Amino acid sequence: MPGFASRLERAKIGATVAMTVRARALRAAGADVVMLTIGEPDFATPRHAIDAAYAAALRGETKYPPQDGVPALKQAVQRKFARDHGLDVAMEEIIVGHGGKQVIFDALLATVEQGDEVLIPAPYWSAYPLMTHTVGGTPTFVTCPQNNRFRLRAEDLDAAITPRTRWLFLNFPNNPTGAACSRDELAGIARVMLRHPQVWILSDDMYEHLVYDGFAYTTLAAVEPRLRDRVLTVSGVSKTYAMTGWRVGFAAGPRDLIGAMVNMQGQATAGVSPVAQAAAAAALDGAQDLVAERAALYRARRDLMVDRLNAIPGIACHRPEGAFYVFPDIAGCLGRTSAGGRRIDTDADFAEALLEEQHVATVHGGSFGMSPYLRLSYATDTAALERGCARIADFVAGLR
Repeated sequence: MPGFASRLERAKIGATVAMTVRARALRAAGADVVMLTIGEPDFATPRHAIDAAYAAALRGETKYPPQDGVPALKQAVQRKFARDHGLDVAMEEIIVGHGGKQVIFDALLATVEQGDEVLIPAPYWSAYPLMTHTVGGTPTFVTCPQNNRFRLRAEDLDAAITPRTRWLFLNFPNNPTGAACSRDELAGIARVMLRHPQVWILSDDMYEHLVYDGFAYTTLAAVEPRLRDRVLTVSGVSKTYAMTGWRVGFAAGPRDLIGAMVNMQGQATAGVSPVAQAAAAAALDGAQDLVAERAALYRARRDLMVDRLNAIPGIACHRPEGAFYVFPDIAGCLGRTSAGGRRIDTDADFAEALLEEQHVATVHGGSFGMSPYLRLSYATDTAALERGCARIADFVAGLR
């Protein structure tokens, strides 16, 4: 039969997807699985966003949209950046994509040549290196250690940049750790990047509104305006407004970069459904009270998870500033054997055995660039989180 392209070998399946598929298969077979793998809010899409989509469909907004986004949504994005960060963004500096992931992929397609390096702080969203490999780039990593609360240190960043570095990816609040950088920490990162004018900077702000305990979130382009001509600021409606399935993400950046990204998007998928864009515009422009209310619920869930996990011998869990993940250290559980007879030498072993024996689905930290940790999503209801923590405690108690 005809063969496949070599890039297929570089396009790997992410561990989060693989574990979610396995957990869903167990559920389909009748198992009571607690799903803590996927970063998907369990809340409903705001009603006014759904109503806006319905109204748009009734108005006939069901034709091919502009490749860069419909004007109404781009204007809403302008208002969002002005409201949240004081950024004045032109219409030509905005792209709307099929989720934030496509926007990032567009950027890589438009800029990365074979062998170019993409610098990724670790732990990282596993899609970053996977996408980089797929387009022919080389992911390189700079460690953000737990003793610095998983935040990026300016001196480590400076030491990691090479003449081949094409991009720096920033993701704070972070997936998988929930860590967030303060304005002063971002200013230190900015000072480093001002010395490296050949490097693009991507600020993935998808969790920007999910911050807790009075943490004041800001974004790099607002902290250092001199970097504006190199910063791509990515956000969307998936996490903030529980609109994952609507597939609407957006970004603001220098117009030449945005134009190149629109070109790449046009070769692949063209524009996003105008009905979904109408819903996104309504979410951005509507009352924002719901965002704060849901963030308060996430904070309560975070505290439940951190407290329950820290009560388990062998597990140590930091308290993150944002997002909806915890990233506990399970080093104290390694080198033992589970009640089901499985040897637990790595975090991957732990996650596999936990799913098989206790039907709790998690993702091992190695897939995010740091072991021995687990990523647990608390974007689910409190009862499920309590069941999940109780089962993890039972699993650890059974280790011998």
